[in-house]
Amino acid sequence: SNILPLFSYNRRNMKAGGVALDGQHDRDHLGQKLDPHDLASRRQFRSLRARSKMLSGVPDMDTEQMNVKNRKMRVCVATCNRADYSKLAPVMFALRDDPDMELQVVVMGSHLIDDYGSTYRMIQQDEFEVDGYLHTIVRGEDEASMAESVGLALVKLPDVLVRLKPDLLIVHGDRFDALSLATCAALMNVRILHIEGGEVSGTIDDSIRHSISKLAHYHACCTDRARRRLLSMCEDNDHILLAGCPTYDKLLSCNVKNYDNVLSKWVGEGVKPKDFIIALQHPVTTDIKGSLKLFDLMLDALLEFGVKTLMLFPNIDAGSKEMTRMIRLRGLEHHPNFSLAKHIPYDQFIILLANTGCLIGNSSAGIREAGAFGTPVINLGNRQIGREAGENVLHVRDADTKGKILHAVNLQYQKQFPCSYIYGDGHAVQRIMKFVHKVRNELDKPIQKSFIFPPMKDTVSQDIDHILETQSALAVDLGGTNLRVAIISQQGEILHKMSELTPAKYEERMDLLVRMLVEATSKAVELSCRILGIGISTGGRVNPHEGMVLHSTKILEEWSSIDLRTPISSKLHLPVWVDNDGNCAALGEKKFGKGKGSEDFITLIVGTGIGGGIVLNNELVHGANFCAAELGHISVSMDGPDCMCGSSGCVESYASGVALQREAKKLHDADELLFPGMHLREGEEVTGKHVIQAAQLGNKKAEKVVETACEALGLAVCSMLHTVNPSHIILCGHLAPHYVDGVREVIQKRALPSAANNIQIMVSDLEEPALLGAASIVLEYATRRIY
Repeated sequence: SNILPLFSYNRRNMKAGGVALDGQHDRDHLGQKLDPHDLASRRQFRSLRARSKMLSGVPDMDTEQMNVKNRKMRVCVATCNRADYSKLAPVMFALRDDPDMELQVVVMGSHLIDDYGSTYRMIQQDEFEVDGYLHTIVRGEDEASMAESVGLALVKLPDVLVRLKPDLLIVHGDRFDALSLATCAALMNVRILHIEGGEVSGTIDDSIRHSISKLAHYHACCTDRARRRLLSMCEDNDHILLAGCPTYDKLLSCNVKNYDNVLSKWVGEGVKPKDFIIALQHPVTTDIKGSLKLFDLMLDALLEFGVKTLMLFPNIDAGSKEMTRMIRLRGLEHHPNFSLAKHIPYDQFIILLANTGCLIGNSSAGIREAGAFGTPVINLGNRQIGREAGENVLHVRDADTKGKILHAVNLQYQKQFPCSYIYGDGHAVQRIMKFVHKVRNELDKPIQKSFIFPPMKDTVSQDIDHILETQSALAVDLGGTNLRVAIISQQGEILHKMSELTPAKYEERMDLLVRMLVEATSKAVELSCRILGIGISTGGRVNPHEGMVLHSTKILEEWSSIDLRTPISSKLHLPVWVDNDGNCAALGEKKFGKGKGSEDFITLIVGTGIGGGIVLNNELVHGANFCAAELGHISVSMDGPDCMCGSSGCVESYASGVALQREAKKLHDADELLFPGMHLREGEEVTGKHVIQAAQLGNKKAEKVVETACEALGLAVCSMLHTVNPSHIILCGHLAPHYVDGVREVIQKRALPSAANNIQIMVSDLEEPALLGAASIVLEYATRRIY
């Protein structure tokens, strides 16, 4: 054989200067030995081979490509591990049996490592003729060894492709070995068919999978959603086949009722169907520490649950060595409830999967294959969170305690769910073979891959003044009292601000808003600001997708069913985003304030009215009818004062600026408001600030008003803590500093200790949170570089 098998070796050998070659060294024309591990020798090695072929009359690759219709099509299938072989084997059988195809097989990666089951034997047992064995794994099972393995494969693969001269290379999935294959083939002008592209799993595998898709010329995907993702990645629709998963061709025809010998062999004598668990957990290379903790918690939960468990060793990714060590430190190899396996033949694994009481871990088998049998699955962590899954899968994304995992096992164990066929219908291989024949008819066409980009506007040349402009947003805060417009930079700096009283009538309000925006755009030119768009924060219930104010309370009259986006965008020729003022305040805190870096928090605005925004799992909550976070209308009393929403007893009717003004006027009319040190100018209107001032000067009745407001606001905050359980609550608005201490006292008295212990109640540092939030919407969307 011209391809020479190489021994596997570890990083120490590699850094010491390479390894010995198994077999005879080739020699140059002077008789000197050529070491294929030396790059210069490899180039000379290939040059000598090319000259030898010229002398012997062997045609070169280009000539053979031209004559492909007069010979068999050479299709190379490279398999790297036990998982990808289960997907590739059905295709390999079909290629071997096709009279128009010449199957070439390359075996590499963890197939050749004893610790991972020496699974190359499966390929030999299936009687495939192997054209080359490549030891490409650098042992170490850490991030560095994975990167080094990619490099080692790239060094060895060119000789294989030069010798085999495939017309098509079939690559599967998202493993780092497959990335080496695709990179090498693309650089050597070999057409690539990628199987299972376009999927999303939620880890570094996504980056590898999508990289392979960009290198591949053809795609055989499993679901329509994967197909649409490939289209959004600018892949050519004519080169995408919706085939389904090849494994479904086998598992849907497998007799899973013939289970007695399989269960006895792998789980134990006398074990009945549904009376055991399969555990299959792999490391997550982007969070090795977290995945080891998760693995440890899973082992604790399984030991406590106490049923027969078949555990497969993890794959070869970084962190697997530590996982294997944890298994052995716990003595699971000798535990009566545990059976361990490095590898299980796929036809037997299908039978086990169909008859287990539950599969737990983060293997794609739980998402893909298990659904075909309705087998209950517990998916731990984020490794498969992006995949399409049936109702048999219970995701435990934040599996941070043994109790959570145990609860999930109790929920899922021995259940039976409806079968789902998301990933295939049993006819994938037939479709793929038809597709390969189509590729054969295109081999005489140029190999250069083309991408299908969406329509884009012509590029506008930029001058130096344009480049030096400050990218900014126009932000609007339309409240019940004031209408403010500001120019805000990407860093959250308010470069210019204007403020006017909010007109009572709709027409006057819109006219003033447009005038202020036009004036602000002129000011932006003076300040060398490039306006990216307009963000509007407004009171009322808002549909942000359509830029519509759906409904508002009496604080803003004539402010229902109002299209804000269309007239403003038409007038100023800028994109417009609209959201509720409470939501905008939350976004402002998230981007520029005390919510920065926090995944779960609530912003509570206490001003003329009361509103707020809720951020959970890093996402703003709008609700089904865009009515989420109407925090001012949390009821705190059965028979409280009337609220401007039409109800009574809302926290807004106790603690808003309007409510304080109402109480201040009552005290003033009874001549009980003013206190020594206070005075009202002639014609000055009594407002909420006067009752606060009176309370600060010792007015007992004013103190009672403020205490009641704090009590009401504190009760509302307790409801939020018990409902959402945020990490902190940020108070905004001009009344926030006067309420924060009172709210903290109420929480300590009235909230559950578990909710109150670690909660942080704080006052915003932002001068204008709603304005900044409106700007943040513009800056987030307008500066994204996505289609």
